Amino acid sequence: MAALEDKIVQRAVQEVLNAIYEEDFLGFSYGFRPGRGQHDALDALSTAITSRKVNYIVDADIRAFFDTVSHDWLIRFLEHRIGDQRINRLIRKWLKAGVLEDGLVTVSDRGTGQGSVISPLLSNVYLHYVIDLWAEQWRRREARGDMIIVRYADDLVAGFEHEAEARRFLEAMRARLEAFALALHPDKTRIIAFGRHAADNHDGPGPGKPDTFDFLGFTFICARTRRGAFLLKRKSRRDRIRAKLRQIKEALRQRMHQPIGETGRWLASVVRGFFNYHAVPTNSRTLAAFRNRVIQLWVAVLERQGHRAKITRVLIARLHGYLPAPRILHPWPQQRFAVTHPRWEPYAGKPHVRFCAGGAQQ
Repeated sequence: MAALEDKIVQRAVQEVLNAIYEEDFLGFSYGFRPGRGQHDALDALSTAITSRKVNYIVDADIRAFFDTVSHDWLIRFLEHRIGDQRINRLIRKWLKAGVLEDGLVTVSDRGTGQGSVISPLLSNVYLHYVIDLWAEQWRRREARGDMIIVRYADDLVAGFEHEAEARRFLEAMRARLEAFALALHPDKTRIIAFGRHAADNHDGPGPGKPDTFDFLGFTFICARTRRGAFLLKRKSRRDRIRAKLRQIKEALRQRMHQPIGETGRWLASVVRGFFNYHAVPTNSRTLAAFRNRVIQLWVAVLERQGHRAKITRVLIARLHGYLPAPRILHPWPQQRFAVTHPRWEPYAGKPHVRFCAGGAQQ
């Protein structure tokens, strides 16, 4: 763990590097960047899928990215842009400091030291050179149909109009990553039919609905409106919900002997935090189900306290009163994306170009 002085210096260096690399990072890069959070990436991906000719999705997972980043390549990338050797020496020192775990310090020539102040920025720099610049060049030179890409840290989703181009891109990306000491997870990387036309093709006889994919805590689903138009649905991932409910269940057991009011105020903050992230359009049923399940867990704990005879409709109504009602808090992706990304804006130090979801085009 870095000493306090190191953390202060890392924060200062991070501010300097942020000012430099924000001029270089591309439009489809999100995560650990000012004003580019998870919902910005979700908006960009949703808008791209619904407004562009996306028929196939490359769902890519980089295996153990933060543990396998090559220090040698990272330093070379930094020296390509940063001429001040004092900064480069500091970063070398932080990379070689090792990781303290169970009282032992492990030193390796790989990894960015998760938890350090500067680690997220260094990871973005690495992926900027390994993936972003290469993918943008591939799109300009190789793609004949529509292509979109959104990257949030090491989570990457690319969309294509043509299946053949999706397959060529995936194979090229696999080779590109291997050249820089990275690898795609063989079981978590795939190509699926997804988008407006994928939904159309499943309206007739044959297999069921198009496959789904996950991105930043949501499952993306091809669906239909009541009028039959294509609708991109986003639902909270089931595994993430189950994990959150397990945490709540355990915490409720530890709080078993607290007054109802105190537990209710704590649970309200937990549920409110869940809603603040997950309350997106098309996810309302999941919000309601999550809230109801929290109430059930709370009732079960009260019954274990010996309140079984006191569990009445009045008490349950009181418990419901503590928790916020499920309601959508986020606008539709296209609405917010249009506000945060105006039609014309500077891009990567180049003249003004047209910005579209997933990147920029001349």
